[in-house]
Amino acid sequence: MSDQRRIPSASRALRTGVELLSSMRFAISLLALICIASVIGTVLKQHEPVVNYVNQFGPFWAALFAALGLNAVYSAWWFLLILAFLVLSTSLCIARNTPKIFVDLRAYKENIRAQSLQAFHHKAQAELPESAQAAARRMSTLLAGAGWKVRLQQRGSAAGLDASPDASSGWMVAAKAGAANKLGYLAAHSAIVLVCLGGLLDGELIVRAQMLLGGKTPYQGGGLIADVGPEHRLSLRNPSFRGNLLVAEGTQSGTAVLSQPDGVLLQELPFAIELKKFIVEHYSTGMPKLFASEIVIHDKATGATLPARVEVNHPVSYQGIEIYQASFDDGGSQLTLRALPMAALAQSFEVQGVVGQAMPLARQGSDLTLEFTALRTINVENFGAAAGEDQPASDLRASLQARLGAANKAAGNKELRNVGPSVGYKLRDAAGQAREFHNYMLPVDTGDGVPVFLLGVREAPSQPLRYLRIPADEQGGMDGFMRLKAALADPNARAQAVQRYVAQATDAARPELAEPLQQSAARVLALFAGTGMAQGQSGGGLQLVSDFMQTHVPEAEREKASQVLVRILSGSLFELAQLSRQRAGLPPLVQDEATRGFMTQALFALSDAQIYPAPMVFALKDFTQVQASVFQVARAPGKSLVYLGCALLILGIFAMLYVRERRIWVWLAPQGERSLATMALSTNRRTIDGDQEFARLAQQLLGAKPQNPQDPQEPGESRQPHEGKHP
Repeated sequence: MSDQRRIPSASRALRTGVELLSSMRFAISLLALICIASVIGTVLKQHEPVVNYVNQFGPFWAALFAALGLNAVYSAWWFLLILAFLVLSTSLCIARNTPKIFVDLRAYKENIRAQSLQAFHHKAQAELPESAQAAARRMSTLLAGAGWKVRLQQRGSAAGLDASPDASSGWMVAAKAGAANKLGYLAAHSAIVLVCLGGLLDGELIVRAQMLLGGKTPYQGGGLIADVGPEHRLSLRNPSFRGNLLVAEGTQSGTAVLSQPDGVLLQELPFAIELKKFIVEHYSTGMPKLFASEIVIHDKATGATLPARVEVNHPVSYQGIEIYQASFDDGGSQLTLRALPMAALAQSFEVQGVVGQAMPLARQGSDLTLEFTALRTINVENFGAAAGEDQPASDLRASLQARLGAANKAAGNKELRNVGPSVGYKLRDAAGQAREFHNYMLPVDTGDGVPVFLLGVREAPSQPLRYLRIPADEQGGMDGFMRLKAALADPNARAQAVQRYVAQATDAARPELAEPLQQSAARVLALFAGTGMAQGQSGGGLQLVSDFMQTHVPEAEREKASQVLVRILSGSLFELAQLSRQRAGLPPLVQDEATRGFMTQALFALSDAQIYPAPMVFALKDFTQVQASVFQVARAPGKSLVYLGCALLILGIFAMLYVRERRIWVWLAPQGERSLATMALSTNRRTIDGDQEFARLAQQLLGAKPQNPQDPQEPGESRQPHEGKHP
């Protein structure tokens, strides 16, 4: 007795678990979790270096993201587990309902009781002038001709059977249509299983299985790919992978890199890709609109070669591996940079390097490391009217043309101009802290009429670039400014420039003003140079001059005094520039509009240079560009499953939404030479189309209008009796 009680208890627990796993609420919960994970994967950049998350969110959140796998959501263990449970849940649901659905598809339900037809929403009743058998044959022919599947049943004494007390003789016409609705249910649920299985196969499930069972571990070091050990490499027989391959022009590679949260795995390919030429086309905004690669595929086993062209959305397939054009990068461009010192008494020098490499700076006892990070040959900027500025009135046609057409058009006026190449580099100190720099090679006219060299700097990648603007001299270079900066740091040069300025600015009739003017000019020039600071002060430039005035000049006299000091500073700097040119053997500057613009911009640049966070500026002098193409190589056996699942999902949704399952029963009770017909229709959804179809069928089969107790009876309209007891 006790055994009989235990077995049902165990069976009940198993049945409860299966019902939970196969229930709709469980599947919806899993789908909600997948949607939340997809949102996280969309908002949070995936597979970024850890330092990027630390810089953007801080060390706590970066560690939390890594622990939860949010930096690689679609390959996280919990995401794969959710997909696996969704496959299990949907498969159980299909297994439980498929037998019922197929039984229902085969059944016509012709054994329904005649009295039950009165309980249907759609029903009609009428007396027919023909016999029950003749009416049944006629209705069967009409319904079959309209696409219905029909079955006839003869009941009672008419069929030679003994009738039960509650049974009666007659004919039952049972018909059905729209069976594809239930098949759509199976197709839609099967599609979910196929798509999830395809996602699991094409995800990192197989790679993780090899790491867990095959002893493969991610590689965390650096160096050459050839030096990486076999424990970090996946074999050619790996059935599923997705990795990246960077190939520079004129080189070839046959090993893909699979990024992992704690390193990389290397995937050997049965072929090598050689990049012959990389092609890139740009929009007017400077954004790339097309990039393609002319490649040659070298088969490692046979030595055969196959030329091909890879474009975005046009991959190349070879031996079951798809080659996609993912992006492009620098392939090791050769750079020649000129180091311009920002500190006093330092000499300029040249360095040569390759993008992606680094070199120590051993000059002047520096402990910095120079890292060459980027070369951009095209930089398109908008120098047109900014949004919000006053624009001339335009008609409707001009307004529409401004908003229609290419997607890269903007509503405001645009003056797009390529400002030339730029170089990116980092200066890293002995502690490992680095600043990022972005300098343009050519001077840019930003609208002030004075071309300037833009020297960008930022402390972290999440911060915007701040630019130091150095005016270009008459030769289009920075030498004029650097000579002026060096002269500003020389006390003897400052003294001579002050004497020249005083001699020109003092009236010969009032020699007593020369001494006070000379003291003021020497003081303001020393403050501007950062050498006339009091105890505890640092820096220089206009900020130090302003601080001096805040301390020593009464508030009521500051505005007037500031105007005088700016004139003295401007005049002294002009004489300092003339002196620097004289020492360099150059002719003096002509006092014209161009010279005044240069000196004004130089004054601001000298002030900002006091706080430039580096001892030197590296200007791009020459370069030899080498481009590289980034390919994504993938072996995706689940792709066919996903495509099949998508097709089934489309068919299933259309079948469930647009195919209505309908069943019709007509009970024909003989009344002598005549018969009494009772008709009912069942449908899975009540729609206006269903009401109209039943009305049409009732008219064709019975010659009567459908009965609806909720409709008011119209005057003069008589209804046939239709009330009956429910079974």
